[in-house]
Amino acid sequence: MTAERFNIKYGYYLEKGHYGLAVDIPELVGWLDKKFLEFIEIPGFQYSQIKSKYGYGRFYCKGLSPEQIEEVESKITELCRKKK
Repeated sequence: MTAERFNIKYGYYLEKGHYGLAVDIPELVGWLDKKFLEFIEIPGFQYSQIKSKYGYGRFYCKGLSPEQIEEVESKITELCRKKK
């Protein structure tokens, strides 16, 4: 799955006016797809941006714990660095 397809699949949870997933690494997109199956079960969950910024993963969302956000950001950072 591509980042574009991911954003279409989870478009209902994407905050209006935001671009969503901007990192198109197949391993990351697959991992996020599995995580989002858990996240969408959380009432009030929404996401706005998933990206790499200054070499670190960033995950902007509502409804998740700091630990859940950190897990996603760590995975983004790991896979982006591995890709280089």
